[in-house]
This record gives sequence, C-alpha cells and structure tokens, in this order.
Amino acid sequence: MRILVTGASGFIGGRFAAHALAQGLQVVCSGRQMAAMGWLAERGAECIAGDLLDAAFALKASAGCDAVVHCAGAVGTWGSYQHFYDANVRVTEHIIAAMQQQQIPRLVHLSSPSIYFDGQHHRDVSEDFKPPRFFDHYGATKYLADQKVLAAGRQGLEVIALRPRLVIGAGDTSVFPRLLRAHQSGRLRIIGRGDNRVDLTPVENVSQALLLALQAPSTALGRAYNISNGDPVAFWPTFNRLLGTLGMPPLTQHMPYALAYGLASIAELKARLTPGQPEPAIFRLGMAVMARDFNLDISAAREHLGYVPTVSTEEGIARFASWWQAGMSALADYLPAVDAHRR
Repeated sequence: MRILVTGASGFIGGRFAAHALAQGLQVVCSGRQMAAMGWLAERGAECIAGDLLDAAFALKASAGCDAVVHCAGAVGTWGSYQHFYDANVRVTEHIIAAMQQQQIPRLVHLSSPSIYFDGQHHRDVSEDFKPPRFFDHYGATKYLADQKVLAAGRQGLEVIALRPRLVIGAGDTSVFPRLLRAHQSGRLRIIGRGDNRVDLTPVENVSQALLLALQAPSTALGRAYNISNGDPVAFWPTFNRLLGTLGMPPLTQHMPYALAYGLASIAELKARLTPGQPEPAIFRLGMAVMARDFNLDISAAREHLGYVPTVSTEEGIARFASWWQAGMSALADYLPAVDAHRR
C-alpha cells in the first residue's frame, strides 16, 4: 500500500510516517518544511514540501496513492479565525477533492477532542457529544473539518476520523515542553485543587490507531473514534512525577482557578490590543485544560477498530523524559533506541 501522510513535518504525522515505514508501507510525506522531514527521507519515505492550501499541490502529493492519512492542520490557541479555517477546513476540502478526482478510496483524518471542550468538567465523553459552544477557533474549525470528512463518506469515500487526547512522547513540542519551560522560569503553579483527571495518550498508541483505521473493515467506516489510553490520570501528581524523573523540584504552590483564568483573560486582551498581536504567555484554554476533568470513552474504537493501547501512560511519560534528557535529540537518533526497547 502506498499512502500519503500530510503534516509529516509535525509530531503526530512524523511519528506515524515512521511507524508506517516500519510496517512495510510505501509512504509519501508532505509538509511545509523539507528539512523537518529529512529524517523520514533517510528511512525511505518520499518527501514533498508544499502548501496544501494550493489545490494543485494536494493533487500532486496524493498522486498514485491508495490512501491518505491527513494529519496536517493548524494547532494552538492563538490566531485569527481565518487562519484556523484555512488550515483546518480548506486544506481538508483540497485533500478530499484530490482524492475524489484521483479515485483514492480511503481517508483517515486526524481530528481532535478539542471539539468537545467548553472549559467545563467532562468525563467519559462519547463521539456524539457536542458542547453548547466551542472554546476557541481551533475546536470550531476542527469540527467543521470533521463534517466535511463525514459528508465525503456519505458520498462514497471510505472515511474514518480519529480524535486522540493529549498526545505525549518523544517529539512532543506542546503538552509537556510548555509546562516544563514555564516551571523552569518559575511561573508555573498548580491550577485549582490539583486533583483533576485527564487522558494522556502515548504517540505510539495513536500511530497504531491510525494504522488500524487504514486497515479497518467497511463496518467501521463513516464515523469518528476517540483515542486515548482509556485510563485517566491525576494530572498534577503525574506531572510532579515527571519533574522528579527529570531532577526538577516538584510543584507545591496552587493558584485558584478563577484567578488563573482571569489573569489569562487579561493577558489575551493585552495581546489583542498590542500591535502585531503577539502570542500571550498564558491562555484561558490552558488554565481550563489544567484544572478540569476531561477524559474520553474509547469503547467504540475498541469494538470497531480492534484498538488496544499497548504503551502505558507511565511508559509514554518515561519515553518523553528520556528524549527530553537527551536534549530533545533528533528523532532519527532516538527512535532506534525505542524500537530496541520494544523488542
């Protein structure tokens, strides 16, 4: 099977591309920066750099493929609605159009459980949950992208959308690294009581879920699936164990949630009023994510995809810690050690 992996210059896309190569698939990688995909080219991937907002590039990248794993998109919490709409919705439209034109049968779409999040506590969230409001542009536009994918499924494309929660591991640049840098600067506090429980999902399990979606039977098509370890953990005690592994002092000071949220609101307002609108140091979303219970029901993925998490949360954190202690070394150097460990 020859597959296109979009967003291969990013964390999840890159790690999945490497996993697919290891499984013997022919992999075409697309991303905006060729340099970020060099390590995948060394492993045998065909890499092509370009912007999927260009419909012609989407056609070029997907030519000759049997399936597409669509991991490209805008992530984060800061930016205009148009920025997120272009990267998450229009790009997805271009991928779907290219596949339909070239009769590529299967699309696996990397969605996000951010479409469920509204800043409140939620436990065992199922795929049909829709919040009364989206928290930010990212969640709103990922939801719209999902609708485009599922509509294409009703028109004959074989589609599956996956929604993995808080993906961790070697190569992660967002979940733990942001918190570690804030801790190193002395700015980080435990938000709220510190007993909220969340899902953390090792990237290896996400890669396995993406591969299962590529191979899924017709009975599993046309819907979205939550992906996590199905084992929510207490976020702040877990983070403190990571700090201990890294030889850093634990967090002990708390900040009331209302105060943290208020400070983040002020920081965002100041950034919007500043020329150029620079990204603020703290966000309301970050305060909510770090203080609220939020975990997913993964029973549908277990039943229809045969998904079983194989890397524990603890092992995923340990692998991140090893990579971080190695100075966030190039994944090309790090991953062989992981493969040897798994054997």
